[in-house]
Amino acid sequence: MPLLNLCGIKMESGRKGWVYCWLFYTVCALSLFAAEVTGQIRYSIPEEMAVGSIVGNIASDLGLETKRLISGKARVFTRESSEYIGLDKENGHLVIKNKIDREELCGEISACSVSFDVILDNPMELYRVTVDIQDINDNSPVFPNSKLDQEINELAVSGARLPLESAIDLDVGVNTLQKYTLHPTDHFKLNVQNAEDGSKNVEMILHSPLDREKEKHHNLILTAFDGGKPQRSATVQINIVVLDGNDNAPVFSKSSYKASVIENAAKGTVVTTVSATDADESSDDVQYYFEHATSAVKALFSIDADSGEVKVIGDIDYEKHKQFKIKVKAKDHGDLTDLSDIIIDVIDVNDNIPKITIMSFSSFVSEDAAPGTVITMLNVQDLDSGDNSKISCSIDLNSPFKIVSSLTNYYNLVTDSELDREQTAEYNITITAVDGGNPALSSKEILRLKISDVNDHAPQFEQESYNAFIAENNPPSTTIMSVKAEDMDWGQNAKISFFLIDGDLNGSPLSSYISINSESGVIYAVKSFDYEQLKSFKMQVKAQDGGSPPLSNNVTLNIFIQDQNDNAPQILYPVQTGGSVVAEIVPRSADVGYLVTKVVAVDVDSGQNAWLSYKLQKATDRALFEVGLQNGEIRTVRQVTDKDAVKQKLTVVVEDNGQPSRSAVVTINVAVADNFPEVLSEFTDFTHEKEYNNDLTFYLILALAVVSLLFIVSIIAIISVKIYRWRQNKLFYKSGANLPVIPYYPPVYADGTLQHVYNYEMCGTTDSRMSDVKFVRPYSQNTLVSQSHMGTVQREQKIQENDDINSEQKPPNPDWRFPPNQRPGPSGQHRFHTLQQRWTPYEKSRAGAHPDGAGAGPGVIAGTGPWPNPPTEAEQLQALMAAANASEATATLGPRYNPQYGPDYRQNVYIPGSTATLTANPQQQVLQQALPPPQALPPTEAPKAAQTPASKKKPTKKDKK
Repeated sequence: MPLLNLCGIKMESGRKGWVYCWLFYTVCALSLFAAEVTGQIRYSIPEEMAVGSIVGNIASDLGLETKRLISGKARVFTRESSEYIGLDKENGHLVIKNKIDREELCGEISACSVSFDVILDNPMELYRVTVDIQDINDNSPVFPNSKLDQEINELAVSGARLPLESAIDLDVGVNTLQKYTLHPTDHFKLNVQNAEDGSKNVEMILHSPLDREKEKHHNLILTAFDGGKPQRSATVQINIVVLDGNDNAPVFSKSSYKASVIENAAKGTVVTTVSATDADESSDDVQYYFEHATSAVKALFSIDADSGEVKVIGDIDYEKHKQFKIKVKAKDHGDLTDLSDIIIDVIDVNDNIPKITIMSFSSFVSEDAAPGTVITMLNVQDLDSGDNSKISCSIDLNSPFKIVSSLTNYYNLVTDSELDREQTAEYNITITAVDGGNPALSSKEILRLKISDVNDHAPQFEQESYNAFIAENNPPSTTIMSVKAEDMDWGQNAKISFFLIDGDLNGSPLSSYISINSESGVIYAVKSFDYEQLKSFKMQVKAQDGGSPPLSNNVTLNIFIQDQNDNAPQILYPVQTGGSVVAEIVPRSADVGYLVTKVVAVDVDSGQNAWLSYKLQKATDRALFEVGLQNGEIRTVRQVTDKDAVKQKLTVVVEDNGQPSRSAVVTINVAVADNFPEVLSEFTDFTHEKEYNNDLTFYLILALAVVSLLFIVSIIAIISVKIYRWRQNKLFYKSGANLPVIPYYPPVYADGTLQHVYNYEMCGTTDSRMSDVKFVRPYSQNTLVSQSHMGTVQREQKIQENDDINSEQKPPNPDWRFPPNQRPGPSGQHRFHTLQQRWTPYEKSRAGAHPDGAGAGPGVIAGTGPWPNPPTEAEQLQALMAAANASEATATLGPRYNPQYGPDYRQNVYIPGSTATLTANPQQQVLQQALPPPQALPPTEAPKAAQTPASKKKPTKKDKK
């Protein structure tokens, strides 16, 4: 349907639309045919298409995607200076870039086409595109002149011919000139002849005699028509003048002349000569002219009117004009003429050098590029023809590249072998193009190609192994040596870093001994070396480049520790002891050279530092002994005399050969005697020199100081805790003294018995938010209320636990003998914030101070301490009786006995040695009624009698028995 609509639209516009429709089908057919050709495609379009018109979709026709055109940087390459077709990479369309005029582009050649190449990169691809330009009837026939004047003799016979100027139509094919018409035709008729080149020659033929006397002038109209649709035409007016006389026209010797001329022929060169004869007597008057010569013919050739010589007057170029066809006219004096053709062939001369055009070039290529990798694509053209246009391309010998032909006049420069940047980093490739002319012409193109590096070389050390020497006792960070490596690669691939290969040395990592600068390769000692512990060791250093992946190489380093004289000689014999005296005995009858002893010493150093020499420190003129310089043997140098002392003390110095030297001293006691008792008597008063170890003394003093410091700190801490607790107790005492004390006394019953009372106590402090209810426990004669201080439940429990430890109970306060209203201390309501304590004699318990000394007021019962008035024996008896009555009352009355109705036996109790009588306190009875009834508990033990000061007598022997 779209094709029919397109043709329908063209039909509405006239007959010219059929041409467009036919051309459209032609383009489609040629496109399908061209798609099958690998690397080539052909389109066909009519001329005069508007700029921007679509020629075809090259992307779909070649099976390419539009993104391939963009990524490959698709472009159009033309050999001509004008570019008519452009490429729209976004849509893959070939579009009209400049308006195409077939007549201007191809002239008279009917088969007209435009060829160009489409080039893509990454990878390089080339497609040849040919666009055929179809002619349209856009040019009308044109006569050279709008008016023609012709002369004819009246004597001309029928059949006489009058050549006429042919019309020119730049179109080709059916659109070019097709026919002529002449009007009127009374005396003349047209004769149209088809030439060999397809052109038409027109002439008028006289078919009826002329009579000048009747009609001197004849006006005719010549019309030329082409074959296009719509048809175009042109007219010219012919004015024929009838002449009188000459009735023979000149005749050329040849109907057609053929000649040839080489291009670049010199000016004045005679190409050919034409000649014509006239039957009239005046045949010598024939003149020669070019008939309807083009501007190119007029610029290049000339004809001599008299001789008929055709000469060269311009520069002939074969590449522009390969052949010339010239019409020549011969005319006599009677204006009779004849026509002939001159065909001049131009002979090509090898005057054009090959032209090399670089279509695509990559200035860098990787050294690992495989053979056959395309480096550049080039086009070579030679405008000459024949052998002169045959081109051969070549490059330098001994090069890893070669030239291969891909298409006609297209060549690729490819790699022929493997590349190595380390051998050759850059190539200057000279491409030479030579044609087949004689002599041959050539042209050169130089390409500068750089080889990009690939990490294909590992670092190489300067040596296969390294030996380094370092003196022992070196300071840390001492430079030992430096290693160097080279990498033949370039850039980042040649950047070398040095590393230590992990290893162990004496159980420790190698990095704890040696370090290396990763950039410079300088090796440092991490710590000081000791030759006696480590004499040499091996390690490996790795050199690694910065390529991806990185390459590396290893080298072995032998590091030797050089000995220094840092150890003094050590005496092995004689052994030095501080607790006993060792002496060597020399008999007085010893001969000269007698071996007394031998000093044995060693030096842990090596070499000259371990060479030992022995000498005596103090040598006198009458020396009895000498020591061997090398062996350390002590021998006598003379006979022993009576003047020689029994005790001889020799000091031997052992010195090494180091620089500076080190030495050791040994003292040897020698006894000159014949028997052991004599030696013993001499050495009994020998004063031993005791050498104490200074380090041991220092450690002992330091340990003593530390222990003393810890002891002092402990004492201070204990005292601080005690002071803190004392201040807390004092604070409780002060807060408890300001609260009212309400004593509670057990009731007295009328039957003489005392009820066993149980109380619930509420304990708390004024300065604490904590309170608690204490469980019931009985009150009896051995348990009284203490009003000496206030405390919390926790404090009461702690005091109670401390009181339970004591096996004896505290005696009651002597104030129990007085009535409640006569007792010292405050009276009033019962105070619940009380604590109960057992009393213990002052001698048995030293927990508290004396009540009076503690500042207790009158009527306040103190916790512990000696009483101010110790009870007498009568008072102790009275307390025992009261305790017995209380137990009997508990067993008889039981817990439900109401103390309100019981008799108070205290009124009937007589206390020996005292005028006080126990009476009941009305206030206490009222308070007792408000208390809850007591509960029965097991009876408690009676308190033991406290020891009075009077009873604290030393026991007599009788008492002891």
